[in-house]
Amino acid sequence: MSGTVLSVGFAGPHVSVQDGGRPGLMRYGVPGSGAMDRRSFAAANIALGNPAGAPGIEISLGGLALECLSGTVSFAVAGGGFIVEHAGTRRSSWTVATLRAGERLTVRPGPWGSWCYLAFAGLLRSPRWLGSASTHAISGFGGGRLATGARLVIADAARREEREGSIPCPVAARPRRELRVTMGPQQRFFSAEAISAFLSGTWRMTDAWDRMGVRLAGPSIAPHAALDMPSEPIVRGSVQIAGDGVATVLLADHQTTGGYPKIATVLDCDLDSFVQLRPRDAVAFRPVSPEQAISLSRTAAIGAATYFRALSNTRQKPRAAARGG
Repeated sequence: MSGTVLSVGFAGPHVSVQDGGRPGLMRYGVPGSGAMDRRSFAAANIALGNPAGAPGIEISLGGLALECLSGTVSFAVAGGGFIVEHAGTRRSSWTVATLRAGERLTVRPGPWGSWCYLAFAGLLRSPRWLGSASTHAISGFGGGRLATGARLVIADAARREEREGSIPCPVAARPRRELRVTMGPQQRFFSAEAISAFLSGTWRMTDAWDRMGVRLAGPSIAPHAALDMPSEPIVRGSVQIAGDGVATVLLADHQTTGGYPKIATVLDCDLDSFVQLRPRDAVAFRPVSPEQAISLSRTAAIGAATYFRALSNTRQKPRAAARGG
């Protein structure tokens, strides 16, 4: 094992270092942050034999280009259907390969998805804030955004030849156009007509998005009551409605409190697929009861655990054995 040094030839907007996030600090006004698509981020790490929440790179539609200056390191790419160009070879994402000194690695948008993840077989050296390398986009605290000309150091870099090859891409990783929601907690601020429009209307993703949230284009569902509610805690997946009637789904770097009413809350198990939608993609909301939400969330958690366990076990086998040789 040794260190590997990479140079950033190009990094688009919102390309940053992330890890499993910093949970438990919202009471102090600190967002949880972490990967936008947590399932794909974990898959990239597990495919390499890393802890699921180890630091890695979150890549937006702007793309990323790296050059290996020294050393050798295996890497994994998972998330949206991005295009990976490595050492003169072009392949899709959901793959494990090895980067060597003098080689270039480029990850750019492909046919689907908005976020992709790059993990390394080793420890990505990066600043930490409150115990986490996750980058809080507005403040820049944590590992930080990547900039052209920056250098990345992978400590204890390793080649894991037995793990090279394709990573199974689960169906659940694909963009999700129907979001299951529980209504509230402030649906009382909206008329019956507004709630009906919210649930039956056609919504589209807009270009107004970042790691805090995404504004949706669709019916106007302005609250019918004065916006005098006190600020209260906000969770990832809250569908917040401002006075102009525009719906915003709050995401990884969402503020911890807010005073705008929330007409519904997206089930957490739907959010990883939701963030893979692109601007102008259509999306709809389907209400479920709290009891259904609990059941659906438990089923999704069992499915994710089964997938990660199979991914980890498969990647531990020698390549010949995996081929049945």
